[in-house]
Amino acid sequence: MTTQDQDLRHDIRPLVQRLGKPPQDWRRADLVDYCLAHDLRVLNFHYPSLDGKLKELRLPISSRDYLDRILAAGERVDGSSLFPGLLGSGAGDLYAVPVYRWAFLNPWADDENELDVVCRFADKDGQPCEFTPDNMLADLSARMKQSVGLELYALTELEFYLILERLDERFTGRSQRNYHQSAPYLHGRDLADDILRVVSEVTGLVKYCHSEVGYIDRLGSSDPELDGRRVEQYEVEFDLMPIEDLACWTAVTRWLVRVIADKHGQSVTFVPKLDEDMAGSGLHVHLALYRDGSNVMLGDDGRLSPEALQLIGGLLDHAPALTGFGNTVAASYLRLVPEQEAPTRVCWAERNRTSLIRVPLGFDVGVRLDQLFNPAEDGEYPPPASLARPTIEFRSPDGSAFTYLLLAAITACVNDGLSRDDTLELARGLKIEGNIFEQPELLARLDSLPAHAVEAAEVLRQHRAFFEGQGFSPQLIDIVVAKLEDEDDDELTEKLRDLPAAERLKRARSLMHKDVHKH
Repeated sequence: MTTQDQDLRHDIRPLVQRLGKPPQDWRRADLVDYCLAHDLRVLNFHYPSLDGKLKELRLPISSRDYLDRILAAGERVDGSSLFPGLLGSGAGDLYAVPVYRWAFLNPWADDENELDVVCRFADKDGQPCEFTPDNMLADLSARMKQSVGLELYALTELEFYLILERLDERFTGRSQRNYHQSAPYLHGRDLADDILRVVSEVTGLVKYCHSEVGYIDRLGSSDPELDGRRVEQYEVEFDLMPIEDLACWTAVTRWLVRVIADKHGQSVTFVPKLDEDMAGSGLHVHLALYRDGSNVMLGDDGRLSPEALQLIGGLLDHAPALTGFGNTVAASYLRLVPEQEAPTRVCWAERNRTSLIRVPLGFDVGVRLDQLFNPAEDGEYPPPASLARPTIEFRSPDGSAFTYLLLAAITACVNDGLSRDDTLELARGLKIEGNIFEQPELLARLDSLPAHAVEAAEVLRQHRAFFEGQGFSPQLIDIVVAKLEDEDDDELTEKLRDLPAAERLKRARSLMHKDVHKH
């Protein structure tokens, strides 16, 4: 048995095991033959829309000819409903065309008799629709590879709160002390285990699922679904993958998490903030540059490479405008506050959670970590490249982001950083050491991120020429700006700090809880 055969045999994804080949090698005939041989009854098309949620079209598998046809050419969908304001109703027809490597067996169908596949959009001429975020991201990725010979890989840390029925008083946790908690103090453990299992079997790219810092034993709210509930924060973190694949699987995972919570009779929210002084839910994005299959984030001296610094410089240069894509609701800006491990200033640092961009700890430390505590270990140690895989972490985005659009905007900024000489010095000039909130002079010279959604709209409006030059349509920028302005949170956010504590908490919760199920 070859090494590849062994890898496939132990792959956690059922469809990979059934087809006996990796997803990038799947062809239409593989899917057709499998569906017919195993008597599958339904084919589910999934695709994103402008509200950030994954949509679904269920297609019965009634014959070989029909199955072959819909997998080959997809199906018509109403683009004006999926992307209102972006595609007019007079020219709104699109083709949803399946991407074979994004197929998976439906986790809940009886006897695994349904196949799901994520689609991309084609226009009336049979070309990638240039206005939809999936194709914007793909185009920006292709342009980067063509212009500088680099590919952008990424992973997300997807944070969320499980909203749980409060059954009794046993083993209650402590506020803000839930990081990596274990049962019996972890009350959503069964639900989280299902999330870990299902998301791993669908994507094959999960690093881990764990409880995060946030824990509220009895949440106060005017929303009856939230009031008095126990809420626990969790995180699913992926492994590095091409950024186009990440957009797909992050959107799929948000859908999977919601379905799993619903099947447990519980609820879940990705909203950026649920209560004052409690951990918010971010969508941290780790990025790495690859050339010819090799990670180039570090130079031979073990320090960040010039390309990595240009990547950082491109993100920092456009960071305030990026909040318009990554932080889209009023609650986002109640998360981006000092001393909450959420960024507020434009800077970067090594292993520092007060900075906007962080360089996390790597695993290639020049010694064998396995022998450090297992001195008898004498097996072959993994090569440094497979251990280290260095990244930088962009920390401002949160669960309100539409993943495809956010990742397209990030790719545009990285592209810009790599194409300019000045971003190298820009990055070097914005590196910080220590806690910026303990250094008043440093804090004063660093630019701030927007303080509320209305300010984010204005910053994006001022910055729109850059994004339009990168392929974002004027209509799309108008939609994003209008959504931010509709939050109408500028005066309220400014007034919150001056209100009495009880009134401030009430008003803040009204902002935070209005979007519990929108994102």
